[in-house]
Amino acid sequence: MRLTHVRLLVSDHDTCLRFYRDTLGFELITGGESQVYSELQAGDGIILALFVRQWMAEAIGMQDLPADSNAQDRVVLTFEVESVDASYAQLRERGVEFVAAPADRPDWMIRTAHFRDPDGNLIEINNPLANDR
Repeated sequence: MRLTHVRLLVSDHDTCLRFYRDTLGFELITGGESQVYSELQAGDGIILALFVRQWMAEAIGMQDLPADSNAQDRVVLTFEVESVDASYAQLRERGVEFVAAPADRPDWMIRTAHFRDPDGNLIEINNPLANDR
């Protein structure tokens, strides 16, 4: 068994696609706007897929359950960058609103910043502490 994709189940495919493709700069592999499924190249051998949440819910018989709940995050997409501070500045220029500004996390041995995609998924950018100094 091997992991092949990370598939985000999203409520607004096109808005999320534009965010990952245009704002974060991931290359579109398949799919596109006005589709229900798309794949993006999110790193060396890493595929990030976007799929309309309702379609997945129907496929597994869960369409009658609520789509959202008020709870703590259960997953975070984590991307290593060369410099958290430089990426933070670049992403803010592109309109990304951060929920946590760059901060050293000595116990984690990394520097991090956190934001959300248009569907509310938590995203972390990080680099080893020595890279930003």
